[in-house]
Amino acid sequence: MGHTVIEKIFMNHSSDEVRPGNIVWLDIDTRTARDFGGPNVVKRLESVYGEDVALADPLKTYFTFDCVVPANNIPYANNQQLCRVFAREKGMKVFDVDSGIGSHVAVEQGLCWPGSIYVGTDSHLNILGAVGCFGQGMGDADIAFAFKTGRTWFEVPETIKVTFKGEPYQFPVTAKDLTLWTLRNLGSRGALGCAVEFTGDVIDTLSMHERITLSSMVTEMGGIIGFIQPNEKILNHFQKVTGNNAVSMPLPDADAVYSRAIEIDIAGLKPQIACPPKPDNVKDVEDVAGRPVNGVFIGSCTNGRVEDFHAAAKIFSRFPVHEGVMAKAVPATKGVFGELLADGTIATLYNAGVIISNPGCGGCASGQIGMTGKGEVQISTSNRNFRGKQGDGDTYLASPVVAAVCAVTGKITDPVAFLKEGVSR
Repeated sequence: MGHTVIEKIFMNHSSDEVRPGNIVWLDIDTRTARDFGGPNVVKRLESVYGEDVALADPLKTYFTFDCVVPANNIPYANNQQLCRVFAREKGMKVFDVDSGIGSHVAVEQGLCWPGSIYVGTDSHLNILGAVGCFGQGMGDADIAFAFKTGRTWFEVPETIKVTFKGEPYQFPVTAKDLTLWTLRNLGSRGALGCAVEFTGDVIDTLSMHERITLSSMVTEMGGIIGFIQPNEKILNHFQKVTGNNAVSMPLPDADAVYSRAIEIDIAGLKPQIACPPKPDNVKDVEDVAGRPVNGVFIGSCTNGRVEDFHAAAKIFSRFPVHEGVMAKAVPATKGVFGELLADGTIATLYNAGVIISNPGCGGCASGQIGMTGKGEVQISTSNRNFRGKQGDGDTYLASPVVAAVCAVTGKITDPVAFLKEGVSR
């Protein structure tokens, strides 16, 4: 009997029998905590093991500050400083408030790599499936144990194989539309408790940022992680940033056993939008066009890469933000911000009337840029739109292109019609 991707990664990190339903102990390559859960990890470590607790390997253990950066309230300032002091004492590295989203920093700097295991307190660490890494968010008790021992336990999940059929999409349709279409087909429980392997012709064409977008919303599909096989360019990136020319990705066996095989037809894919109050309440943008928009947010771990802002800039280079609309942009990392500064994209956004903030998560939780007030309607490129998640208003999830078009028209607008007809305000 053959094995799936997740089973092979687990087999490379465990001496236990790896098969669906078994609980196995895993040796972890990288363990992290962010500014949201990090203080609780520190407190749990010290309460259970004592203040002189020794970490399994400080060089494989990190703090990543990305939730509220820089701290805009006293509790977050205290929590971040608590982690800094702990890190200095233990010899850990801190990716501080100027670094950006921890999972994206991991990809950029080689803290993860294809075939590795990376755990932390971020519920969307399964985004790392985009590069073939088993990334997983866990609670502070589990992460404290991982800091101390370098290990964790996990129940081996079943795997679903999702194959996309149909020709690859073209601008203004983007990877976010592919992702929302997948969620529309699977629903919020379609991958519940399972790993997913994404395959199909369109998958082979996806660039790094597009893979990140797709994998980032597997959580909203109920899945544990969504794997995409790295192409040569991605493998070369990790060989370079890790200094390990042997970096490779376990491939599923030809006779691997899947719990389900699902085909999703993307022929004629149109721009998609997730309507309140759930990420799987997905419709064609053209079917909900016309509702007035008060705010737009472009960023988050789902759509905060250089290419995402380039896509939005194609609109903002021709049209300014509509009067009364607050359009906000938050690059994913310091590296992304630097590229956008160097190539003039930041100037394009600024001249169009977009508010630009420092790198970080943004748009996802209280205390971050992108919150909504009661009665406010916002288009967001993030991954969740549950009631209260981004404030008291109504949040729609869409691509950077849809968000930009809505920003310049002041209402929900289909970008295909906008670009075809030359619609202005």
